[in-house]
Amino acid sequence: MAKIEPKIFDELKTALVSFGDKYFVGEELNRSKLADDLRNYDEALLSKLFEVDFIMQHFVKEVAGQKLFQIEQLEEAVLYNDYWDTSYTKYENRVGLASKGKFLQDSQDVVLDFPFKDCVLTASMTKEDNEEGYDDAFLNEVIEKDEIDRLFDKKIFVNSKRFDENGESTVTEFNEDTDNLIIKGNNLLALHAIKDKYAGKVKLIYIDPPYNTKNDSFVYNDKFSHSSWLAFMKNRLEISHDLLSDDGIIFIQSDDNEQAYLKILASDIFGSSNFVSTVPVISNLKGNQDQYGFAGTHEYLTVFVKNTSFAKFNNLLITDESVDEWEEDEVGYFKKGANLKATGVNAPRTKRPNLYYPIYISSAGKIQFERQSESDFELLPITDGQEVSWRWKRETMKRLIDDVILVKGTDGYSIYKKQRPELGDLPSKKAKSVFYRPEYSSGNGTNQLKTLFGEKKFSFPKPEHLISDIIQIGSNENDIVLDFFMGSATTQAVAMKMNRRFIGIEQMDYINEVSVPRLQKVIAGEQGGISKDVNWQGGGSFVYTELMPKNMGYLQDIIHAKTLDDLKVVYNRMLEGTDTMEPADISFRADLSKIDWLQGFDENKRLLVKLLDKNGLYYNYSEIDDKNVRDLISDEDYTFNKNFYEGGD
Repeated sequence: MAKIEPKIFDELKTALVSFGDKYFVGEELNRSKLADDLRNYDEALLSKLFEVDFIMQHFVKEVAGQKLFQIEQLEEAVLYNDYWDTSYTKYENRVGLASKGKFLQDSQDVVLDFPFKDCVLTASMTKEDNEEGYDDAFLNEVIEKDEIDRLFDKKIFVNSKRFDENGESTVTEFNEDTDNLIIKGNNLLALHAIKDKYAGKVKLIYIDPPYNTKNDSFVYNDKFSHSSWLAFMKNRLEISHDLLSDDGIIFIQSDDNEQAYLKILASDIFGSSNFVSTVPVISNLKGNQDQYGFAGTHEYLTVFVKNTSFAKFNNLLITDESVDEWEEDEVGYFKKGANLKATGVNAPRTKRPNLYYPIYISSAGKIQFERQSESDFELLPITDGQEVSWRWKRETMKRLIDDVILVKGTDGYSIYKKQRPELGDLPSKKAKSVFYRPEYSSGNGTNQLKTLFGEKKFSFPKPEHLISDIIQIGSNENDIVLDFFMGSATTQAVAMKMNRRFIGIEQMDYINEVSVPRLQKVIAGEQGGISKDVNWQGGGSFVYTELMPKNMGYLQDIIHAKTLDDLKVVYNRMLEGTDTMEPADISFRADLSKIDWLQGFDENKRLLVKLLDKNGLYYNYSEIDDKNVRDLISDEDYTFNKNFYEGGD
């Protein structure tokens, strides 16, 4: 990969040349010697560094009128920064044994320091992002505390609009008690943007995050695949915990690759005492034949509550009649199945004479095959006066006598086969620890979306019936349901039909091609999915808005570049800005004049992604009144932001 030596090295070399060879090995800085003298507060060294404007600007902080030299930060930049240190933890470049924040080779003491345990992963973890190196960007919660604070600041919203039965309209106000909310942007940053408004108010969270399957859009970094995924999830589950109400519930969908890790992670965040269940969700009875070893039939729902003392689960919407129609014997549950009198063209006695024979019913209601008493009732297969036949031979009837039901009606007796339940047949008002209904089929979700749009618009959307059961048992009408991996908006569509309020977050561009149009169709009264089950007649509304992109816009431009010339155009825009975008936020430690275009397209594409300051993906709300930012925002969006965050103009 193309290297850009940190600008600080040039500044240090220039300043330290007066010490002769003391801090040099050949032409290179002797980092260890320099770090040792920094650590020992060498007076001559510090005096020389105080003369360097770059050092004074970036490593000296004024506190209560006094100047404080941040020696440890400078030492870390010298020791751990191979290229630049924008928003990266030192752990990205080196992994190993550490003591007091220093690696074993730099210290006398030894402790084990797990590399990603306290990191924030800023990326969206989409396939495109990962392929371009974006997913390598980490912040460390200890080392980069100030940068993380800025990263998680409230963001500016733009392109805000309301969708309702009258179509699309401009919006300048937001009512958290009645309005539904859809946000386009990085879900971690969007969650922090709404934290103050929604903390402790969300009743139900359902998420279906990307996880490591060959067919999934999520592709891992080859290094630390589980660690990076868990860091990615940890950040989002922590803010989820803050958003949940005291009686809140979270359902997290995953597969075998991550389920065990996920439960441990979630236990650490929510508390092991608040674990409820790991629920298999059977979505493919035939099984995935491409899966190694076993044909996979299911995924998992990992379920936690905020507090078991307050959280309550609702029953499923099942009638008493559907439960009571099942009886139980020594074998198990059964209900009345098919009548054992034959029907159809081959039913007449003349067609199957061997299947025409008498069955005797005792006065006690017992089935017999020989007359035991004059009072025994003779039952023959006769329908409407016509002699027909039994479905089973006499020997079969005798052998399966415990699998038949005798029913006495106004016109005599009838014999029925006991119908034993198949998977998913037995109804239960209380949700079971295995989720299965035929409607949960993965193909069902695809067909529902295809019916709406007339073509396949999305891969593997969740079926509405699965989401409706989750929403039913985990929330009540007017509760807030959050899904920050919004995808095709199944969760939001079902929430609207079930009279729940909702929040959805999605970064990908299909939010305006699939997700929002789907919700517009729900408002218009579409009759797919669960619509007929809940008598959906249309209505409802939601507010749509976007996080205002800053470096995110440049990041997308870099990712979409196809040639080296495209990259050069983006690079120049990053430096100079445009009429609608400010120059990119680039690490002050990187000297862009040293970029080497001879390294080729792929290397420089990754390099430009690396250079972008991940703290500057979107504009912070604190910048909204800066003139250069205010000029980029419409009056309507400005008013919407003020109302959303401050409740006023």
